[in-house]
Amino acid sequence: MPNAKVLSEKQAIVAQLTEKIQKATAGVIVDYKGITVEEDTALRRECRESNVDYAVVKNTLLRFAFNNTGLNDLDDLLNGTTSLALCDDPVAPARVMANYAKKLDGKFEIKGGFMDGKPVDLDTINSLAAIPPLPILQAQVLGTMLAPITGLAVVLKQIAEKNGAPAEEAAEEAAAE
Repeated sequence: MPNAKVLSEKQAIVAQLTEKIQKATAGVIVDYKGITVEEDTALRRECRESNVDYAVVKNTLLRFAFNNTGLNDLDDLLNGTTSLALCDDPVAPARVMANYAKKLDGKFEIKGGFMDGKPVDLDTINSLAAIPPLPILQAQVLGTMLAPITGLAVVLKQIAEKNGAPAEEAAEEAAAE
């Protein structure tokens, strides 16, 4: 039986993990066996850039934390080498981990994850990973909103050029009607 000091340290780690899991919107559990130090360093750098909290965690401690948060269904995934990626953004950990799983084929494997306090399967994680980053989504929406206005401007210009009137006058005439 471990001494009181070791036990209290482990309980503190479990409490900290439990708090992180409860605060996180999403998390991804990964088997990282066989990656090199350089690959791990690059992964951690990308996690920091995406505001993803990434850490290697002992399975037993993570099991206690999952049980404290009601994620008991994930216990079966906790074997072998395990790391955990957590974030407030539900897409970020899935995207970063899925990118590395593709880059490091066979060395880095997504086991599963959770979102909004509920376990999710590998298909859900891959679907989340396929969603473009927020700035790209915003640009796509903006482009969709601007497309009709741009089309109208092009048509008005073509009409004005066909009629021989300057584009500004045609636009003013169309607006007046």
